Amino acid sequence: MSRFQLLTDDQWALIADYLPAPTGKRGRPFSDPRQMIEGIIYRYRTGIAWRDLPETFGKWQTVWTWHRRLASDGTWDAIHQALTDFAAKNDKVDFTVSVDSTIARAHQHATNISRVKKGSSNYKDLLTESPDHAFGRSRGGLSTKTHQLVDGHGLPLVTICTAGQDGDSPMLAPLLENLKVGRRTRPDALLGDKAYSSKANRSLLRSRKIEAVISEPTDQQGHRLRRGSKGGRPPKFNAIKYKHRNVIERSYARMKQWRGLATRYDKLAIIYRAAIV
Repeated sequence: MSRFQLLTDDQWALIADYLPAPTGKRGRPFSDPRQMIEGIIYRYRTGIAWRDLPETFGKWQTVWTWHRRLASDGTWDAIHQALTDFAAKNDKVDFTVSVDSTIARAHQHATNISRVKKGSSNYKDLLTESPDHAFGRSRGGLSTKTHQLVDGHGLPLVTICTAGQDGDSPMLAPLLENLKVGRRTRPDALLGDKAYSSKANRSLLRSRKIEAVISEPTDQQGHRLRRGSKGGRPPKFNAIKYKHRNVIERSYARMKQWRGLATRYDKLAIIYRAAIV
């Protein structure tokens, strides 16, 4: 098999029906969908510039245009939803989910785009470009933060990209709002580190009857103890379940093996997020 053939026939059969097909109208020759998708995969796997894409995938402008359209019209999200639903029907989805985030440094070629510095990232309509393009300035430079919910096997369920300096805790609610696997929108339990330990998050999980497996920071413990009986009881914490939170760390480790994702080269946030999806 050629090193440029990145999908097996079985994998292609799962997604082929969700991709554009010839309409029968006169015009330019219709590009081979499989060739386009494999070109997109190859680019993000290697991290090369679009114009350096091997000629075996056709014109690089055509491959980029396919990715741009599939990102903006929601095709990538539809494919991800279909694959997730397929896994759920075969009992391959563990609804003990984990939440965390990871940061990718933005390349200088991605940041030469006008943006609203005080703009906010879009959490509700993931197909609309946010004013800040999910770029945030920190001591290390411009970066983008990827927030995800993954199931107990490390399968990504929800992906949201924000500016690099955005906090983790406020993103829990938007992640849960976008969670849908088949007919299910509520996991059995949620595993998170100390960054997600807040009164608002615990109240949200309690109201939705989701078991919170979130460690309590030392400062919150001290604040509760100083208040005495008014501080209330310590939150329940299942240390055995918490050991499985490393699945999301392993998931990010696999994602960072894709050089086009470990470093952000895309100017638009919806393009970069679609690549992760």
